[in-house]
Amino acid sequence: MKTLKIIKIGGNIIDDSEALELFLSQFAKLKGPKILVHGGGKLATQLAKKMNVPVKMNEGRRITDNETLDIITMVYAGKINKNIVAQLQANDCNAIGFSGADGNSIISVKRPAQPIDYGFVGDVKQVNTKTLEVLLNNTVTPVFCAITHNESGQLLNTNADTIASELAIGFASIYNTELYYCFEKNGVLNDVENDDSVIETINTETYETLKDNSIIFEGMLPKLDNCFHAIHHNVQKVCIGKSDMLFNSNNKHTIITK
Repeated sequence: MKTLKIIKIGGNIIDDSEALELFLSQFAKLKGPKILVHGGGKLATQLAKKMNVPVKMNEGRRITDNETLDIITMVYAGKINKNIVAQLQANDCNAIGFSGADGNSIISVKRPAQPIDYGFVGDVKQVNTKTLEVLLNNTVTPVFCAITHNESGQLLNTNADTIASELAIGFASIYNTELYYCFEKNGVLNDVENDDSVIETINTETYETLKDNSIIFEGMLPKLDNCFHAIHHNVQKVCIGKSDMLFNSNNKHTIITK
């Protein structure tokens, strides 16, 4: 069984043109089938402010009304996604940009309005791998933005970490899937002020202890919940750290295990 790498990059790479250019030049050289998933960075917020559309957040999560959905579709599926695809082509990596609607690849349901109404936000219900499998078999790299659909014509803003996790799970019966979350830290930290205090391995039991002791909290919790969701659904390998871990496994990073 072949290995498929699914790699998610966040705003720290997307918001820095030089960092993005360097990452994509390295990503293009990774051998074997691969899928790239990207978040939205700060561009959607910046465009919303320019257009005088209020930016509404709750605990770090964007509330997506009609106007906001228009903006994130333009930014995520348009500017960011196509810029990444164009740069990959420049690095001899044949790529195609995707939302969940393309190829009917990721179907979501609108999140219930209780206890908080997040608007047009989707929770992933199903991943369809057939179209993507054809592309991967022909050395084409899918590049996913953080938008899915509900099969009734409605686009939905969907967490990019969740998309990466669900894609890895969806392909787990076809490939040995490996999931990598790339962000600005060396990994999950024991001390948020010390970038060298990387917790090299976290399993289900130690995760609960780290949460109970408030070592892991707030923004890191949803990311790690996605990690454990993947590792408990037949994803072979899940790692968190700087993108350097993809190209040198000796670089510090965190490995998630059962």
